[in-house]
Amino acid sequence: MKKKLSLILLAMTAALFIGCGTAEKDTGKQVNSIDDLEGARIGVQLGTIGDIYASDYEGDEAGTTIERYNKITDAAQALKQGKIDCVIVDEQPAIATTKDEKNLEILDEPFTLEEYAICIAKDNEELLEKVNTALSEIIEDGTVEQITKNYIGDDTKGTCPYVTPEGTTYDNGTLVVVTNVAFPPYEYYENGEAVGIDMDIVKAIGDKLGMQVKIEDIEFDSIINAVDSHKADLGIAGMTMTEERLKSINFSNSYATSKQVIIVNNGKNAGNSLSLVDNFKRNFIDDSRWTYILKGLQNTLLIALCAVLAGMIIGFVVAIIRVTHDKTGGWGIANAICKLYLAIIRGTPIMIQLLIIYYVVFAAVNVPKVLVAIIAFAINSGAYVAEIMRGGIMSIDDGQMEAGRSLGLTYKQTMISIILPQAIKNVLPALGNEFISLIKETSICGYIGLMDLTRGGDIIRSITFEPFLPLIGVAIVYLFIVQLLNLAVGKLEKNLRKSER
Repeated sequence: MKKKLSLILLAMTAALFIGCGTAEKDTGKQVNSIDDLEGARIGVQLGTIGDIYASDYEGDEAGTTIERYNKITDAAQALKQGKIDCVIVDEQPAIATTKDEKNLEILDEPFTLEEYAICIAKDNEELLEKVNTALSEIIEDGTVEQITKNYIGDDTKGTCPYVTPEGTTYDNGTLVVVTNVAFPPYEYYENGEAVGIDMDIVKAIGDKLGMQVKIEDIEFDSIINAVDSHKADLGIAGMTMTEERLKSINFSNSYATSKQVIIVNNGKNAGNSLSLVDNFKRNFIDDSRWTYILKGLQNTLLIALCAVLAGMIIGFVVAIIRVTHDKTGGWGIANAICKLYLAIIRGTPIMIQLLIIYYVVFAAVNVPKVLVAIIAFAINSGAYVAEIMRGGIMSIDDGQMEAGRSLGLTYKQTMISIILPQAIKNVLPALGNEFISLIKETSICGYIGLMDLTRGGDIIRSITFEPFLPLIGVAIVYLFIVQLLNLAVGKLEKNLRKSER
């Protein structure tokens, strides 16, 4: 095991050095203007205005393809590596993305103009009116202009931060706001906190309304769903009102005008300009960014541990019901329910189950996201544990049950004292694998805005615009955890074998 772990770590270290020093490939088509988009490979962030408008090119006779990414940083990295020919994104995030990338540049010709607004649920007209009133006030008194200048402008940047007016009270409750904190300068992380133009604007609105603002970071394409299902009151993330979006959600008045631009690879200065040490420092040491990994790891372990314990309980109960029905013919209704549960859970992806539980099952109930994740993963894991345990129980010779009954033990006593201990020994490796799989599956928690290990790496990528090191760092942490679990399961197996002697 140690030799295997050493080889894996050696391979990942080699990949680290190769990845940091590999030059980017040439792009397939040079894009110099909007006219060159036909036949190009266009990268966009999923669900954004760039995605919506770029989709008009998709499937044309020229063979234009659209590559959709969850984050602009991923699209930019793909552009650097020649996987796509250009990226369409909002102007200010484009400026932040290309600032330290000499081989990426923004074309002078804008792709389209747009206006940003705040999304609010259609059945919340009262809040829409309040937000519009507050928004009009902070636009008229110059607050929005001040906030914008504090984040944009060589002469004004950082010189005029928004400050809550003296005497402001928050007697009207909490304003839950969802966003995607990977869109500088509108929303990004700084010293562990979500900051930016949108964050200050929504805080100013909260101050006007006398409501304490609570920011939740989720995937961009989940923002409208979160607001529509009342998981949040507002959604703000450089969003533009469109006819399609208006079918699902309402929008406030506009608070900013922007434009979509095109980022291209000019082929100059390819490669990473920072040394490995400097790059490591930038990604993990500066501003204590390693804490994102630590916070995510804590949630990952908590969710996985609680879910596997609850899943084992569910699995044992379902397995006993199914085995009892197979052996005695009893519990027919309970067995039918268990079979339906197994068919649904094993036949649908865990990510869909997580989203359904969060946005549908708990649509009207404000349940902590950690608890939602634990419930979702426990239900999912329980189905697989049930089949593992059922297989283990059925593998025990029928003579064992007959021997127990002949000694005067009841069916229940025989199952608990004789059958289950042997079955658990047989299925222990499979149960260990299920726990390992569960830990890795928690990487989808970011879809409901929950900080997990993978999400921690994503946050670092959104700050540094460097995907390789954060991804490798997260992968090494997952690998270390899995190897520890393998060692623990192996040791437990040896101890169980000793007890058989």
